[in-house]
Amino acid sequence: MSAPFVIKLGGALMDSPSALAAVAQQIALMHAAQPGCVVVVHGGGKAVDRQLAALGMTTERRDGIRITPPDQVLQISGVLSGQVNAQLVACMIAAGACACGLRLSDTGLANCERATHFGFDPGCVGSIHGGDPRGLAALLAAGVLPVISSIGTSSSGELLNVNADDAAAAVATILRARGLVFLTDVPGVLDAQRSIIPNLDAAAIERLILDGTVTGGMIPKVRGALDTAASTGVAVTIAGWNDPSALSNLLTGGVAGTRITAPSTVPCPGQP
Repeated sequence: MSAPFVIKLGGALMDSPSALAAVAQQIALMHAAQPGCVVVVHGGGKAVDRQLAALGMTTERRDGIRITPPDQVLQISGVLSGQVNAQLVACMIAAGACACGLRLSDTGLANCERATHFGFDPGCVGSIHGGDPRGLAALLAAGVLPVISSIGTSSSGELLNVNADDAAAAVATILRARGLVFLTDVPGVLDAQRSIIPNLDAAAIERLILDGTVTGGMIPKVRGALDTAASTGVAVTIAGWNDPSALSNLLTGGVAGTRITAPSTVPCPGQP
């Protein structure tokens, strides 16, 4: 079995039932064409915001990262691993895929601990330090489509909220994925004139961050994509979920959106 694609779902997709159904159909078609070729990782920030607001809790983000106080982590986990994950799994099953829901640390996939690399205390936010792909590989070999929420568990059993973009990048690295696709509510990384930038490398990314073209949540997205491209030796795509070609061309080598590359030190399976 060849290495899978990791597809990260997020943005307004979760709040658009028709768009979500269309994306689920595209993913199910990929899965049917090559069983075991897809792993889905998701966030669900808007659903979390609504739940916290309903409970009178405030939402704070810094540098695109959600601050996660201990009194909020159970609510965030419940929304992401419960509500959103169940919705996505149901969509995949309805589209014909044999899907199952997981958290990041299930089957030992991702080793998570509290993040310490920020210049501020983000609370119960996790970072991933390697992991064991064998459990997930067994599911893929059995023809299962895993749908993974961005909730991890520390070695001491603490629930941790992991930035979904970082989670997808780490899963792709652990699995030695064939490719990573961030499906977002924008068609790709945009330049100052709001046109899609078709290709980016490390120097171009840092230049765009410094001049303010790339801001907010797009910063960890492009940096995570670059890190994954460097560690796996494959290009990473940032594309819009409302573009049917973003997924339909993957198995044939086509791309849409912005393609991010980095010098490879680790060859991707199947590549010379």
